Amino acid sequence: MALAMRLSRGGSKKRPYYKIVVADARAPRDGKFIERIGSYNPQLAKDDAGRVVLDADRAKHWLAAGAQPSDRVARFLDAAGVKERKASVNPKKGEPGQKAKDRAEDKAAKLAEAEEAAAAAAAAPAVEEAVAEEAAPAEEVAAEAPAAEEAAPAEEAAAEEAPAADEASEEKAEG
Repeated sequence: MALAMRLSRGGSKKRPYYKIVVADARAPRDGKFIERIGSYNPQLAKDDAGRVVLDADRAKHWLAAGAQPSDRVARFLDAAGVKERKASVNPKKGEPGQKAKDRAEDKAAKLAEAEEAAAAAAAAPAVEEAVAEEAAPAEEVAAEAPAAEEAAPAEEAAAEEAPAADEASEEKAEG
């Protein structure tokens, strides 16, 4: 018979409470067990003494009898000093998955395009202003020319009116 030291879940919904048990490896998680050797309450603070309660003597007995602890129970046993647990090394633990990497690349590409567009938009008004400044003198000259042409007919009209006014004053003087 293969023995396992594992957690058996109890408690209500969203309020877990675990018993640390020794059971037949083929038995269901919350089913029949051979002996209860401790408890684990994840609701308590990590520094609380009641979070993990373990009978170290019984744990040593069952380890000697060939019981295989689950990963979580092995952590508890290591913390209690009953059995050393070899730390597993996972260099890819913090590395994002392939899809996350692809999304990050797409986001970076879009951001780079947006920055280029913003830089081009910032450079475009400067170019338009330079073009506008070059075109402004030509527009001013063009605007002055019609004004000069309009001024000439106005002077001619004033000159035509002046002799008429002179004639009118002469007629009054004679009359």
